[in-house]
Amino acid sequence: MVQTVSTHVGNRAANRTALVLGATGGVGGAIAARLMREGWQVRALCRNADAARSGWRHDCPAPQFVTGDAMDGASVVRAATLGDGVAAIVHAVNPPGYRNWSSLVLPMIDNTLAAARAAGGARIVLPGTVYNYDPVQTPVIDENTPQNARTTKGRIRVALERKLAEASPEVSSLILRAGDFFGPGTRASWFAQAMVQPGRPVRKFTSMASGVPHAYAYLPDLAAAFAGLMAIPERLRAYETVQFAGHWDPTGTQMRDAVRRAVPQDVPERAFPWWMMRLAAPFGGFPKETLEIEPAWKHPMRLDNQRLVDLLGVEPHTPLDQAIAAALADMGCLARSQSHARLRHA
Repeated sequence: MVQTVSTHVGNRAANRTALVLGATGGVGGAIAARLMREGWQVRALCRNADAARSGWRHDCPAPQFVTGDAMDGASVVRAATLGDGVAAIVHAVNPPGYRNWSSLVLPMIDNTLAAARAAGGARIVLPGTVYNYDPVQTPVIDENTPQNARTTKGRIRVALERKLAEASPEVSSLILRAGDFFGPGTRASWFAQAMVQPGRPVRKFTSMASGVPHAYAYLPDLAAAFAGLMAIPERLRAYETVQFAGHWDPTGTQMRDAVRRAVPQDVPERAFPWWMMRLAAPFGGFPKETLEIEPAWKHPMRLDNQRLVDLLGVEPHTPLDQAIAAALADMGCLARSQSHARLRHA
């Protein structure tokens, strides 16, 4: 029996194949690209493999795209068990358009759990959120902080993580929690959708809550942390929760100031129209969902990365000015010559 278990663990550690769910999104795509750069074989499940392949980023080879849907359990199991199976399943998928969370999020993680079991115990890797916590009562988050979500989406995320905890040690998992994403390839982010307008020169900066500290995660750094942790499975707990500190803005003004340094013209600051969201919220849709996360902008939540540093030695960290310049260049907010100059001197 001991020999069998030892052989199984050894084979699992030697397997460097990962299945990524959500590889066409910002987080999943960044993780997939980083894993491939570090020698992993990456398989990506998506609804349209041909479109995903043709639209893949140009800075690294495309993963092996497999047609399927994360809502279809058979598709996920099939993708996880092709060939010799996978060592890890990156669950970086959300409902299309972030709609129907109540009916879709938990069934999707159930499919991933079934696929992990079918693959012989693949580790599930999950990008975590801060929405599991009440920002009014949670100034600092570490792996022991009680989850006390106050929103519907937050409570669903708590239930999702509880499923992973209950599945261990039969199915191991890794949750890496971070603040708001920004960086190349990150279209579904507050930085790219509200703070700065993509596709044109920066004329204004919209502050979500000026003067309130906030945590941000530069996506290439976060992807590097995921890859670093996935490279040391023998050091991870069966149910591992780690926090990514990222760029902590202690004054609530550093992101604005970095944007101003990246562009030559004056950039006035405007306040996000929370008042407009409150007026429109009774009609549902985007305003209603936006108001759910308002407390996360009005109350600081810092992520304590001590466990991450214990495991990796250091958290991957790109200087803020360099990260902002790269994000703005990718969003088409800088002229070509300006992009090259800013990135070269950042």
